[in-house]
Amino acid sequence: MANILVTGGAGYIGSILVPNLLNEGHNVTVLDNFMYGQTSLNQLCANKKFNVYNGDVRLKHDLFPLLKQADIIIPLAAYVGAPLCNKDPIGATSTNKDAIFMMIDNLSKEQIVIMPTTNSAYGTGTYCTEESALNPISRYAIDKVEVEKRLLDHSNTISYRLATVFGMSPRMRIDLLVNDFVHRAVKDGFTILFEGHFKRNYIHVCDISNAFIHAINKYDSMKNQVYNVGLSEANISKKELCEIIQKYIPTFTFMEAEVGKDPDQRNYIVSNDKIESTGFKTQMSLDAGIQELIKGYRMIRNTVYGNI
Repeated sequence: MANILVTGGAGYIGSILVPNLLNEGHNVTVLDNFMYGQTSLNQLCANKKFNVYNGDVRLKHDLFPLLKQADIIIPLAAYVGAPLCNKDPIGATSTNKDAIFMMIDNLSKEQIVIMPTTNSAYGTGTYCTEESALNPISRYAIDKVEVEKRLLDHSNTISYRLATVFGMSPRMRIDLLVNDFVHRAVKDGFTILFEGHFKRNYIHVCDISNAFIHAINKYDSMKNQVYNVGLSEANISKKELCEIIQKYIPTFTFMEAEVGKDPDQRNYIVSNDKIESTGFKTQMSLDAGIQELIKGYRMIRNTVYGNI
């Protein structure tokens, strides 16, 4: 059992990961600013091994007292994705990079950090392993690359370059690609693709949680390394993704047009051989995730205003 600090633990990944860490027997503390008003951890409050604080990772008086008590830190607090980072670049860099640097500078040598970064850092490539050159384009990817470099100077760390995540979560995100396309298929019946031939890798949010737990359990053999974390059979194009969705929603229509551009220019096939060689296996297929999302979208709709 470990004392684990999860920053941003009430977010999309954290609200899946935190209950799973508790089920593993760990003591888990969450620091989150609850900027979306989410209640994704309510059901955990009766658990004596769970604690939660409303605060900001950029503020020393919020972070440092919790940091001192932690054996393992999982820094999930972030402005995630290029659009949000472009909307608030100061907030993004101060959270995604500056706060992490401050945290690293105040760690003891014994404290472990398991850090999510991104395989968006590969930019446009063909076949990418952990040894491939990085070509970050967006502010989000650039900051993540700088964090990873700094993190690897710490003596106890693992960096996970995450594929594009999908699946239902108590703190749902509909802006992620698979989640967005399935939402459009269920609610609108159609979507328009740009850069439909661009390939990228995907992974279910529950498998991200499993990967963090795997890193804790296998830490001694995995430490001080970088790992791609994705679903190996899901290196597919946007068009191929739409065709899979169409299997489950036959009325779904899609067409291609030059109406946009990926700010990270993600177009690559990612190898997950390195983490798989440690014994990690994904549990949720892309097809299973799409079927899960279809059921989820029968309950929720991506709208704030409106009478329907």
